[in-house]
Amino acid sequence: MLLDTTVPRILGACFYYSPQSEQVRPLIPLLTDIDKLFPWSDSGKIGNLTKKIAALPAESLQYDYSILFEGQGAMPAPPWGSVYLDRENLLLGESTLAYREFLAQQNMIISSKQREPEDQFGLMLLALVYILEQGHKPAARTLLEQHLLPWAYRYLELTEEAKLENNFYPILATIAIDYLKTLQTELELIPAKPELFR
Repeated sequence: MLLDTTVPRILGACFYYSPQSEQVRPLIPLLTDIDKLFPWSDSGKIGNLTKKIAALPAESLQYDYSILFEGQGAMPAPPWGSVYLDRENLLLGESTLAYREFLAQQNMIISSKQREPEDQFGLMLLALVYILEQGHKPAARTLLEQHLLPWAYRYLELTEEAKLENNFYPILATIAIDYLKTLQTELELIPAKPELFR
């Protein structure tokens, strides 16, 4: 159950695709069951959080999505790893290139209609899903320890603090933190600890 791909698939889609997209719209009402799909540190808390966000209509989330993921105004929580890992907060920094090389070693080429760096948080969760489904547990460990966990908690903290019209994404960030921390504890992951610049 710990390495089941359902939860990272749901979280990855919600942090990557528009809430009105065919990938996410059907997932929102199903969020109420996410507490049953993973050995959460506190499944009651996760259940209460998901009930709050599952009732929100997808149409009401588009503006918040635009602020968080499309750059409408100042982005309170940029979703790309290199923004946190690069001294100049640049996209496509050295960390993105290292992650791209890692993906190439896994014979993965990310092609997205959204044309953005591969180190986007939701896209990285979806890459984790693919790697786990291929049975490559050592590669999944590397993705988590070297490429995602070093910056993900900071990104998710900023998402929790973001001032938005709805609490969908801040609550989703809280759920994602619990998911990643549970994985980190149960799998005894040791994330790299680079300096963060945001």
